[in-house]
Amino acid sequence: MIKLKSYVLPFAILMGILFHHWLTMLKDVTPYIIFTILLLNNVAVDVRKLRLTRLDWWIASFQIVVSLGSYFIFRAFGASEIVAEGVLCGILCPVAASSVVIACILGANRETMTTYTIFGNLMVTVVAPVYFSFIGIQQDMPFLDSFWLILRRIFPIIALPFFTALLLQRFAPKVSGFLCRYKGASFYLWSAALTLTLGQTIDFMFLHGKEHIGSILLMGAASIFFCALQFLLGKKMGEKCGDRIAGGQMLAQKNSAMGIWMANTYLLPLASVYAALYSIWQNLFNSWQMWRHDHGKNI
Repeated sequence: MIKLKSYVLPFAILMGILFHHWLTMLKDVTPYIIFTILLLNNVAVDVRKLRLTRLDWWIASFQIVVSLGSYFIFRAFGASEIVAEGVLCGILCPVAASSVVIACILGANRETMTTYTIFGNLMVTVVAPVYFSFIGIQQDMPFLDSFWLILRRIFPIIALPFFTALLLQRFAPKVSGFLCRYKGASFYLWSAALTLTLGQTIDFMFLHGKEHIGSILLMGAASIFFCALQFLLGKKMGEKCGDRIAGGQMLAQKNSAMGIWMANTYLLPLASVYAALYSIWQNLFNSWQMWRHDHGKNI
């Protein structure tokens, strides 16, 4: 059964492509799945080991600097606003809330992943409204309004399951222990969430992408490039800090649902295609990593 995990994500991607129209009807289910995933993982976290390290600052700095720099570089070389905004949003996009699932399967430290999941998402909450104040379609929106809008999306998914897990550890240890025994189920729940998210985005592409084929192809190429680059650099950063796997997942495994939402809310909606395509590449790479891990090979 363990070796089957390396095939679950490609299967989820295939289902998202084949049944995208029907999956849009289930979009309201995704937040509840993510909450359950994080709760199952957070009950296993030792809060005393959560602390910021230089790896967190390096990865956050990369997201802040490279996202904005890439936007201006793409515009300078003649790329459309859709492409430039897609790349900006895709690189700035916060680490996936459920990245700890894959990272821990591959051998990363749970507390390292949990720390950046919280820190990285809060960083985006502050930085994104600043960038969207001069880029995108909501430039007239006040900073505090934009900040609150993003925070409202992040808080229930990141903070609520974390604090719920802390309360269970403190006041209901038997319940916490029971949930901890089933934390392995979070991987399959995450696959279900991935199927729903991809299905919704692919449906959007079919409905609105026909007039911008060139931009979509360029975003596809850019998403492959940055996916490979971020996994490579993330692993290099992590290696210097003692956790190669965590570094790669922290930098490269993105919350595509959040990226799609930010693009649809603040930018040209078709820019969300970048995050959708990126999600496919990152999860295919994750499947390959798990396959190598299951066969005892270095990743």
